[in-house]
Formats: sequence, C-alpha cells, structure tokens
Amino acid sequence: MRERALAIRSEAPVEKASGFRDYEPGDQVHARLQISGRGLIGKPVAGLDVRGDGEFVAYRGGLRREELGASPERTPFDLVRDTLANR
Repeated sequence: MRERALAIRSEAPVEKASGFRDYEPGDQVHARLQISGRGLIGKPVAGLDVRGDGEFVAYRGGLRREELGASPERTPFDLVRDTLANR
C-alpha cells in the first residue's frame, strides 16, 4: 500500500474542480486504497485516501468510514496496519 500510495502522490498534481461549488485539491480524494482483513463475517477493513494535495488520510470501515488521526509517532500506514492486525 505504501509503495502504491507514494506512486500516486508523485503523479501530476490535482487541479481545482468546479461543480456546484469549487473543490480545492485538498478537498478531493485523488485515490482510495483499501485492504480487507481476515474473517468470514465482519472482516476488518482499513485504507488510505490520497488527497489531491498529497496528504494521506487513514480510515477504518468499508461503507461507514472513520478517519484515523495520524501523529508524528504513528503514520497513516501504521494506523492501517494496526487496525487490521488488532481485529
């Protein structure tokens, strides 16, 4: 996931988009990477959004995503790994 996320972030920057309102690059999800854990029912799901401004935002959950706050000690990649491992 880390390798693919870094490759996506290195692509050309996302431009501002307009629709019903203006969307700055940081408001846009450029790519979503998601991994499902083990189990038959209620598999843990976690992933990473690559925002248009290059920010990585970790989340857990499939249909109802909950953002996981990164910190200097815990990267978004750590949070995804921990979410899947702790289930």
